[in-house]
Amino acid sequence: MAGVNVIRTPPRSPNLNAYAERFVRSIKEECLGMMIFFSERQLRSAVSAYVEHYHNERNHQGLANRLIEASGEAANAGEIVRESRLGGLLNYYRRAA
Repeated sequence: MAGVNVIRTPPRSPNLNAYAERFVRSIKEECLGMMIFFSERQLRSAVSAYVEHYHNERNHQGLANRLIEASGEAANAGEIVRESRLGGLLNYYRRAA
């Protein structure tokens, strides 16, 4: 199975997969539920774009509204620019350099 090991969760333990369940809910609500896919390639492209957005551009409340993989310190001055992915479905904002 492509190097993936299945670990079964014990019965009556709903919080063991809380992080995975939160990610699945997020990707379904913010991406997959709003698109119609005609091929596996389109689905894979959308999922990879969402994962990139999730880790590098989307704020996370559990991390005090910080990014998972921050690319440096945010500037306090400069024009705010909107960037988008997936044809405007996923938007994020940054300060222009």
